[in-house]
Amino acid sequence: MIPCMRMNLIARHSGNSEEGAAIVALLLTLRPACGLPGDYQFKTTSTSLMKMLRKGTELSLDTLAGFEGQVLSYPSARLMGIDMSEAILTEIGYFVD
Repeated sequence: MIPCMRMNLIARHSGNSEEGAAIVALLLTLRPACGLPGDYQFKTTSTSLMKMLRKGTELSLDTLAGFEGQVLSYPSARLMGIDMSEAILTEIGYFVD
């Protein structure tokens, strides 16, 4: 079993993306789902975010497609209580040694 942490993700549009654009600039907030402090924010794109979620979670294709649709269509999208691998969290800088 791959070590993971349950997280809430909040993706907000950042910058000026064209309406209907295939790639949207985002500010992603990661927040522990257990209610402990530990918010982490970083800039990414919709394409990079979806690639990360496919790689570092076990979410179904339907869940990923629905979230991607929200990210592209609305100024803010949420994905609550998902298990993210520690490897992905470390890769994006969430864990600091």
